[in-house]
Amino acid sequence: MLAGVSSDPITIEIVEEFVRASANGAVVSFSGVVRDHDGGRSVSALEYQAHPDAERFMAECCREVAASTGLRVAAIHRVGALEIGDTALVAAVAAPHRREAFEACAELVELIKQRVPIWKRQRFSDGVSEWVGL
Repeated sequence: MLAGVSSDPITIEIVEEFVRASANGAVVSFSGVVRDHDGGRSVSALEYQAHPDAERFMAECCREVAASTGLRVAAIHRVGALEIGDTALVAAVAAPHRREAFEACAELVELIKQRVPIWKRQRFSDGVSEWVGL
């Protein structure tokens, strides 16, 4: 299983490659990318911080989706200082057919967002910052 938290840049290719198998005709992936706005305010950068057990929670999310669907899944969340356009989360699922891959990938991303203790500090262009998800 590939499930982790990393301070290094992540790419979708690494995560997709992990889930690929000859029996699967669909690989669906999700990239969460740092955007330049939130709630009508201009964002200049983000910082992600993780609880020491965050990687364990990531693994649990991946195991749960893999067990419930029988599919190959993988996910990595980045921590540290990120800039606009950087990839913060990559998740991928491979399945024989696209519908089940899409559904499982959506389920995986939702579980990660709900359960993994990773917090985001948004830095706005006006110099103000705020924590999200505390």
